[in-house]
Amino acid sequence: MNVKIDTEGAFGSALVTLEAGEKFVSEAGAMYRVSPNMEISVESRKKKDEGMWGALKSGIKAMFAGESFFLSTYTPNDSQAGEVGLAPTHQGEVRSVKVGPEVWICSGGSYLGSSGSVGLDTQYQGLSKGMFSKEGLVFVQASGEGDLLVNGFGRISSVDVSGGITIDNGHLIAFTEGLEYTISKAGGGWISSMMSGEGLVMKFSGQGKVLVQSHDPSRLGGVLGPLLPPREG
Repeated sequence: MNVKIDTEGAFGSALVTLEAGEKFVSEAGAMYRVSPNMEISVESRKKKDEGMWGALKSGIKAMFAGESFFLSTYTPNDSQAGEVGLAPTHQGEVRSVKVGPEVWICSGGSYLGSSGSVGLDTQYQGLSKGMFSKEGLVFVQASGEGDLLVNGFGRISSVDVSGGITIDNGHLIAFTEGLEYTISKAGGGWISSMMSGEGLVMKFSGQGKVLVQSHDPSRLGGVLGPLLPPREG
């Protein structure tokens, strides 16, 4: 398997080459091109041993994680290698990271795809954190061994954390398991913090890695929203 960042910059994409018997999984709708010998199957996030209520639970978790309930799986249907091109919905960079021994935890909407050998699960971050952060109530946890593709809005930066770091709310993409974080005001009093435009921040502690995006999509939405014509009822 070869995972290559095919297009860098504002409109990032990835090209995954699979040998016979290999599998790659992505968010449903992420594929923009595929070779003719690739078989595509679409499945729900429901685990094999889950019943109807388990499937409903998985669907709710996916919704709160900002992800699709469905995943697409790609594998060559013959002895030849096959390719699949993947891209996120919004513009921004795509980054490939290795899973194993590190476990990665992705914020809502940042997961793009992963090797078939990577296990995916949802992680509830708590009501208070979910209510006050822009990252969603549920994160996507990637464990095992393989490649992980994440996407961001704008430029993606990797930060090695040793002790602590503060990330502005809405800029988190992913972090390695073992890091802990709290939600707090940016600085000073609550009023001055909000008036400054900084608002809330995520304070990480411990040792590990954090991926951050340079831009916050919700802020762009806040600027463009008032400029759009009202919806007709």
